[in-house]
Amino acid sequence: MKVAILLLASLPVSQVPRAAQSRPEPHFLQQATSAQHKRGQWYFARTGHAVFCYGPVMTLPNRRGELERVATFCRGDQLLVPLKD
Repeated sequence: MKVAILLLASLPVSQVPRAAQSRPEPHFLQQATSAQHKRGQWYFARTGHAVFCYGPVMTLPNRRGELERVATFCRGDQLLVPLKD
């Protein structure tokens, strides 16, 4: 009798998750679309075009030594875009 009890006690026991602890898995499509959206803002460039930039607006000196406002990290591989004030 003791041998049977020891054999039963040594068997692995699978655990069933509780209903309160189980969470639904997020959908892959929702994860992919949320990762693609970056926050940014539209600005009016000195060239007259609208540009969408992700970085902050900074005030930097230009080649002539004057200060100008530029938007940073813009769409289309543009690092700095001078803004129209």
